Amino acid sequence: MATFLHRVGRWAFRQRGTVVLIWLAVTAAAVFGAVSAPAAPDDSSSMPGIESQQAFDLINERFPGSAADGAQARIVFVAEDGRQVTSAGSRAAIDQFVSSAANGPQVAQATSPFATGAVSEDGFTAYATITYKVAANDLTDASKTDLDKAIGQARQTGLTVDAGGSAVSAQPEQGLGEVLGIVVAAVVLVITFGSMAAAGLPLLTALLGIAVSLAGITALSSALGFSSSVGQLAMMLGLAVGIDYSLFVVSRYREERAKGRPAQEATALAVGTAGSAVVFAGLTVIIALLGLAVIGVPMLTKMGVGSAFAVLVGVLIALTVVPALLGFWPDAVLSRRVRKAAGQGSGSAKEAASKSGAKDAKAPLAVRWAHFVIRRPVPVLVLSVVGLGAIAIPSLDLRLGMPGDEAKSPSTTERRAYDALADGFGPGFNGPLTVVVDTKNADDPKAAVKAVSAKIAHTKGVVSVSPARFNQAGDAAILSAVPSTAPTSRQTQDLVHSIRGQRPAIESATGAGFEVTGTTALNIDVAQKMRGALVPYLAVIVSLALLLLMLVFRSILVPLKAALGFLLSVGAALGLIVVVFQQGHGAGAFGVDETGPIISIMPLFLVGIIFGLAMDYQVFLVSRIREAHLHGEEPGQSIATGFRHSARIVGAAALIMISVFGAFMTGGENMVKMVGFGLAGAVFFDAFIVRMAFVPAVLALLGKRVWWLPRWLAKTLPRVDVEGETLTPRTAAPQAPDTPSEQEAVPHP
Repeated sequence: MATFLHRVGRWAFRQRGTVVLIWLAVTAAAVFGAVSAPAAPDDSSSMPGIESQQAFDLINERFPGSAADGAQARIVFVAEDGRQVTSAGSRAAIDQFVSSAANGPQVAQATSPFATGAVSEDGFTAYATITYKVAANDLTDASKTDLDKAIGQARQTGLTVDAGGSAVSAQPEQGLGEVLGIVVAAVVLVITFGSMAAAGLPLLTALLGIAVSLAGITALSSALGFSSSVGQLAMMLGLAVGIDYSLFVVSRYREERAKGRPAQEATALAVGTAGSAVVFAGLTVIIALLGLAVIGVPMLTKMGVGSAFAVLVGVLIALTVVPALLGFWPDAVLSRRVRKAAGQGSGSAKEAASKSGAKDAKAPLAVRWAHFVIRRPVPVLVLSVVGLGAIAIPSLDLRLGMPGDEAKSPSTTERRAYDALADGFGPGFNGPLTVVVDTKNADDPKAAVKAVSAKIAHTKGVVSVSPARFNQAGDAAILSAVPSTAPTSRQTQDLVHSIRGQRPAIESATGAGFEVTGTTALNIDVAQKMRGALVPYLAVIVSLALLLLMLVFRSILVPLKAALGFLLSVGAALGLIVVVFQQGHGAGAFGVDETGPIISIMPLFLVGIIFGLAMDYQVFLVSRIREAHLHGEEPGQSIATGFRHSARIVGAAALIMISVFGAFMTGGENMVKMVGFGLAGAVFFDAFIVRMAFVPAVLALLGKRVWWLPRWLAKTLPRVDVEGETLTPRTAAPQAPDTPSEQEAVPHP
């Protein structure tokens, strides 16, 4: 591997013009395909393997046209204190609103609360429903403006008027997002490298990777069913790994130049060594993302495929475009001190780079920390494990769901409408359960449906059941049951399971079967499916990654240690999410307006993405430690050497990841904040606690035993040279001054 990539780096350096032209052509082709491609489809809500989805499919089959995707708006009217919505003045104002809204653009129907009985028992609250001819995404500005105008006129009559539904769902506030992430990443890179060019190169190549991957995803969106959310996740990951992968290659190039190597050989060696680590780190990320397919949810599978493509593009750019750009500007990425010393003629540029590079490579803080851990491995190991374990404890109380309007800020009209309906009609009104009854095998369909309705109505926790509506063929009916508790409460979840538990007895007595669906039941089923898929998903990606890491490090204990460290970091991240977003501790500091269940897909996303990124740090850091070990250094010295060369860069890479993910918390939607917060927290725990404390402590305790591999397995596993061991004999560095840190005595465990 190292030899092949060494050749790739040398070729890209020599043929830099050709490499740049090829990538420009690829970018142009991808952009042309994106511009020419049909519009991306909407996010699919299909969720195979759950009862709610099966019920939806049955409704579509037996009630053709009932699943119309037209947008809806539910307008809630609340009377002033001492008045009712049924009073003459309020009723006239509401009728006027319904009449005005019915004549609006794209409106299919507007129903009055007085015609449908949508008035609360106390007469204080009522709601009207506006149905549109088109989906929410296709509503024009004129339609939205007309509805807003009608609502404003109704408010002038003294009524409190708020609106909910897909037609009025406000777009979340756009935060600084990627722009802030890029700015923070640029600052971190400038501080790390001390060179604007060295800082700009990873950013430039990462942006190129994003352009190619997003254009490619857009071009294939219609053919493969990629929605806009696929591109959003791919952009977030592509930016993060694109910067990191280029960062590691550039860092190794500067290190080799500091040893006195010429630019071409330094580039080839950087790609052969750091590039090998990039390849295997990228493979672990891709494995984790493609592993989302085992869950069996089409939306997650497509997100995984799109993001894996973005990571693959980032790897290819790091291996080809980075060395090509180094060929155009071989000295620009060196620190100012190196360039200045070379320009003053104090010896050759090679000598100047060697002297200054040796000074820059000391990384005293990293080495001092490594020495501290080597001398005290047990306390460091215990503190890191106990600390992460304690933070992970709240994750045992993890509740999954799909928060709706109740999770939005009280300042939004959707949240106020939700609260008004809950106050006027009961907390369960916002989450009715839809029951579809299949009477195909029933002797008396009407009697069977009546029995089902009566049984559900007498179930504890059900407030009311609507009259049944039969289809034209008379072999299916739909009815609605309103729970007494809120959609996201545990009691509602228990109610859904209780109703379904009565099915065998009802089927036996009537011959009719039924299924429970609706948004509330769907969210409950999705949460259960995601929870059940977590362990199999973990098993698949951890098993594949263990095999890959075993190939890279030719050790059994190193991959096991990596997996254990990952579990600690992801557990701590989940615990932190529960503390802030579910329990509400410190929520205000992060701009979280309301707390509630954790989004169902969040743990799987967190596990998949963070597993790949955690293995990045594992490969980059431990490969340098193993490289020193293969060159004959003792265990303690090899740990210090690995930290001297990699700790600062791994820390910078982690800060960049944290800044990119954390920047998404500037958005206005809780879901985006939760994803950004979880990923940023997991990266922090993994990079700065697991890789910087847990890993060296374990390595120090095990000593040379950490590299143990049974002989039979050593013969079976193919040799993959990631550390560049095969390159050492023919790329011996010119004699460079010894650095104090290299001669420093290191305690051996």
